[in-house]
Amino acid sequence: MPLRPDLQSFWLPIHTIFAFLGHAIFFSGFLVSVVYLIAERQIKQKMLPPSVDGFPPLETLDRINYRCMTYGFPFLTLGIITGMLWAQRIWGSFWTWDPKETWSLITWIVYAILIHNRLTMGWRGKRTAYLMIIGFILTAVTFIGVNFFIGGRHSFF
Repeated sequence: MPLRPDLQSFWLPIHTIFAFLGHAIFFSGFLVSVVYLIAERQIKQKMLPPSVDGFPPLETLDRINYRCMTYGFPFLTLGIITGMLWAQRIWGSFWTWDPKETWSLITWIVYAILIHNRLTMGWRGKRTAYLMIIGFILTAVTFIGVNFFIGGRHSFF
C-alpha cells in the first residue's frame, strides 16, 4: 500500500532510520541480557565452569549491555525528536498522545531510568539485564504491537 501523500517527506527516512537503529541496538542488548542471565545462573549453580561454558565473562557481558544502552538511547531519542518534528509539519502538533507516541515515551523513560540508575546508583549485572529485557519488550510492543493491535496514526506502517 503506497504511503499517503501528506506523509511523504524527507523526515520519513530520517525518523525511521534513527528509530530502527535504536531498536536494533536494544535488541542486541536484549540478547546480551539473556546470555548474561543464563551464564550467571550456570555459574551460581556450578553447572559448568565459566571458562568452559562458551559464554564471555559476566563483566564483559555487562559492559556490552552498557554500550547497548548508551548507543541505543541516543538513537531512540533522535527517533522520537525527528518524529515530533515530522508530526509538527504534517499534523500541526509535536505530540498528540497517539498510542505509538505514548508507548515510545514509556520505553524512553524505562531506558532513561536504567541509564540513570547505572550511572548514579551503580546498577550492574542482573538488575541491568532484567531492565534491558523489559525495555526491549516495551520496544517490541511499541514497534509491532501498537501497529497491529492498538491502531492510531502509526497503524498504516
